[in-house]
Amino acid sequence: MTAFQLPHNHGESQKEFCLKDQLDKPEMFQAAADLFKLLDDNSRLRIFWLLCHCEECVINISAMVGMTCPAVSHHLRQLKTGGLITSRRNGKEVYYKASDTKESRLLHKTIEKIIDISCP
Repeated sequence: MTAFQLPHNHGESQKEFCLKDQLDKPEMFQAAADLFKLLDDNSRLRIFWLLCHCEECVINISAMVGMTCPAVSHHLRQLKTGGLITSRRNGKEVYYKASDTKESRLLHKTIEKIIDISCP
């Protein structure tokens, strides 16, 4: 096996070898890519942000974001499958909220930094 060598040597070979080693494992980046895909839709992003601040049912989410219940349900299903939100049933009503995971918290903070808003 030949050693990896960059066309231009800038004197940071140890760092470059480490970076190259990580880049040779694209599957490691797939989880992050999948997470970012979940938020590539304005409506889904708004719903996720809302659920970071409260627990709500589909009907109330629909009213708040100005979408039909079936459209909201579609986005909720994707967010739930991606692990960004959770749900609980209370009788006939299903309530949704953001998952308590490091990914969910990080994405919430990032969204608020980018759009410069926050709510209690």
